[in-house]
Amino acid sequence: MVRIEKKARRSYVLDTNVLIHDPASICRFEEHSVIIPITVLEELDRLKRGTTDLSRSARQATRSLGLLLDQVDQDQVREGVPVKLHPDAAGASGRLYFPLAADVSLNPALDQSSADNRIIAEVQALQNARPDETVILVSKDINLRVKCAALQIPVEDYRNDRVIDDIEAMSSGVSVAGSAFWEQLSDGVQSWNRNGRSWYRVHGPLVEGWTAGQLVCESEGSGFEAIVRSLEGDVAELEVCRDFRNDRHAVWGVTAHNARQNFALNILLDPEIDLVTMAGVAGTGKTYMALAAALHQVYEDRRFERIIVTRETVSMGEDIGFLPGTEEEKMAPWMGGIQDNLETLLRTDDGWAAAATREMLSGRILFRAPAFMRGRTFNDTLLIIDEAQNLSPKQIKSLITRAGRNTKIVCIGNVNQIDSPYLTATTCGLTYLVQRFRRWPHAAHITLQDVERSRLALEAEAVL
Repeated sequence: MVRIEKKARRSYVLDTNVLIHDPASICRFEEHSVIIPITVLEELDRLKRGTTDLSRSARQATRSLGLLLDQVDQDQVREGVPVKLHPDAAGASGRLYFPLAADVSLNPALDQSSADNRIIAEVQALQNARPDETVILVSKDINLRVKCAALQIPVEDYRNDRVIDDIEAMSSGVSVAGSAFWEQLSDGVQSWNRNGRSWYRVHGPLVEGWTAGQLVCESEGSGFEAIVRSLEGDVAELEVCRDFRNDRHAVWGVTAHNARQNFALNILLDPEIDLVTMAGVAGTGKTYMALAAALHQVYEDRRFERIIVTRETVSMGEDIGFLPGTEEEKMAPWMGGIQDNLETLLRTDDGWAAAATREMLSGRILFRAPAFMRGRTFNDTLLIIDEAQNLSPKQIKSLITRAGRNTKIVCIGNVNQIDSPYLTATTCGLTYLVQRFRRWPHAAHITLQDVERSRLALEAEAVL
């Protein structure tokens, strides 16, 4: 990173991808000036035409700028528009500028047809025009940041979109208290039974580190396991988890192999939990358990009428192009993992029975693309969002707000396998969802750790 000379005033030049990623980014720089070069405005104008998510984001960024410009006279634009006039300003006191630099000369080594190179030239012109300020380019494009570093131009990544600074700080959904669990609590533990389940009211300093919807246990091998139902200060109410480790309590033939999987099945089947998030490496059973719990609640408990599965269609490799058929047929290649798990869950030695079962399920399990979810409302539905780490916070919000009456949403993902070019483990939609809902009593999260797929998958996860 280029060492930034310390000056009293700073000006931040925003790249196009910053405005698209966060249309309200102009309000995130407190008292400092914000500058949008003419090249960025031209790129927004070019990108805003279309129906893709990129086009929608470009239009939203343009509207965000329009909210400011509508509140000032044309003469004020050259002097800088006060950012505090924006509805999302939240205390920002800087000014927004749209400079038309008179002397913009490109480095001969850079391609003049590149928009990134023109932005670099505009930043250099701004450095000359503002000698008393530190002019810093803000971009999410790594290649552009490398160019700036080579040219000794101060440059930074846009960090305001990070939900947390380090992915290791993301909630795991588990609090392991150790064998001295009860000794760490204050005296006066209360217990009672409700609907055949054991409940406890506990208090003490240990409780202050808990969150609602969290697994509390003595150890992850055995012992006391409960979910935090409510939390007020240092007083918590706990409900003891059901044990799904034996075949008698199997969920659609699926049993838990460890404490975290047992907790996952508890929250997946819990009618008081409306949102379940499950993270973990490949092979930990996220999708398998989610589908088993979904089938159980649709066909045995009769709680939901249908299962809808969706996932972002981000290719791991080169895109194979357009796919023929209906929406369901187009989504089929992206749902290979879901189909594999369904095949396992519905496996039977009777070929006729297997065919009849698949026919019965055909109208109850639907595959849908996220692009067609806008404006819909799902009632009596269990919605499974697979590969949620490839969704942006904005896309996640669009999907979660589709929930209608009697709807449960399950988000599954692995933050170590992000295919989207502008998302990271600390900025993806799954992390955003986990952190934002960690204190809501009707949401629960669990990070699964033990790979149950095979010894080969376990070794590959460890060494590759």
